[in-house]
Amino acid sequence: MADKRVTSGIKGLDEMLNGGFLPGSMVLVRGAPGTGKTSLALQFLIYGAVKHNEPGLLISFEEFPSSLYRDAESLGWDLKELEASGRLHLMFTSPEVFLASLEFPDSRLNRLILEANIRRLALDSVTHFNRLTDDAQELRCIYTSVANSLRRERITAILLGEEGRAEYRRAFQGGLSFIVDVIILLRYVEIESAMQRAIVVLKMRGSNHAKEIRHYEIGQGGLTILETFKGCEGLLSGIPHRARP
Repeated sequence: MADKRVTSGIKGLDEMLNGGFLPGSMVLVRGAPGTGKTSLALQFLIYGAVKHNEPGLLISFEEFPSSLYRDAESLGWDLKELEASGRLHLMFTSPEVFLASLEFPDSRLNRLILEANIRRLALDSVTHFNRLTDDAQELRCIYTSVANSLRRERITAILLGEEGRAEYRRAFQGGLSFIVDVIILLRYVEIESAMQRAIVVLKMRGSNHAKEIRHYEIGQGGLTILETFKGCEGLLSGIPHRARP
C-alpha cells in the first residue's frame, strides 16, 4: 500500500501513518506556537516537489514572506530557488479573500491550482476562520467548503491549527475534527524538568495508524521522529507521570 500513499518525507511520520497519507486527504496538524507546524508543512511540500515532482502551494494568512524565507533557510531550505523553478508556490492573503477565491473558477487561486498542477497544499492556518463568525453552523460551512474545494481537485492538504483551548473549542464546535481525514497533534511535554516535543496521530480515516506517542526534534532538514515515550503516562493531559509497574 505504501506506493499508493502520499509520503510526507518525514520517515518516522510515514511509519506512523502506515506508509503515508491517503491521496486527497485533509490533514489537520494541531499544536501550540513553536511546536513546528509550519516546518512540518514545508517539509511535506518540499519533499513532494523535489522527490516526486508534485508542485506544492503554501497559503499563509499570518506570516510575512521575509520571515518565512528566513525560517526555512535556517532548516536548510531555499524557498526562493524552489519558487523560481516552479516547484513551490507561496501565496500570502487573508481568510476572506481566500474563501471568496474558492467560489470563482477564474480566481488567482484556482488558476494557479490548475495551471501549476498543484498536488500538495498547506494552509496556515485554519484558526483564522474561527474569527470570521460566532455561529458554529456557519463555521462548519466554512470548514466544509475549504475541504470540499481541495478534495475536488484531488489535492492532499495540511491544515495547520493552533492548540489553545479557546481556539480548539471553537474548531470543535465547527466540526473540524469530523471534517478532516487525519489529525496529528504536536505538543510540548515536561519530563523530569525538561521540555520535550511529542507527536501522535489521533485519527486517520480509512487506514490503520500507529497509536503510540513519539519524541521528535527539529533541525536541519526539518522534523525527525524518534523513539516512543516509555515509562510515562498522561502525556496528552499535560500532567505526565511515571507509569505504574
